[in-house]
Amino acid sequence: MAMQVCMGAMLQCSFGAAPSSLVVLPVNRTLVSGPPAATIMDFAPMVNILPFGMCSSIANPAVAAATASASGVLTPQPCVPVTVAPWAPGSPTVLIGGMPALNDTSTLMCLWAGVIQVTSPGQVSQMLP
Repeated sequence: MAMQVCMGAMLQCSFGAAPSSLVVLPVNRTLVSGPPAATIMDFAPMVNILPFGMCSSIANPAVAAATASASGVLTPQPCVPVTVAPWAPGSPTVLIGGMPALNDTSTLMCLWAGVIQVTSPGQVSQMLP
């Protein structure tokens, strides 16, 4: 079984240089081991998903421009995540505020080709089916 994800969970992007932390606003008023529980709808960039340091994806226009200026040498640029769709798949049986709960096996796609994964769920006592 997967672990339930909550505020403070650690995230990693496949093109990011550093980990980031998940921010969950307490709008659903559901807590898991203390912090607010996350749903698949907690995917807003710069609200829920914070930057991952430097981005090395050539699909990112800032990285592409810097790389072109450096004669083709990959030049990472600051990460500004662009997430436009919810986490997938989430928990099919546990709903929080009418949305599937977020589990640690879910992934989130960045528009710049990165795959964001949960490396630490933020708590270790609640599991989801």
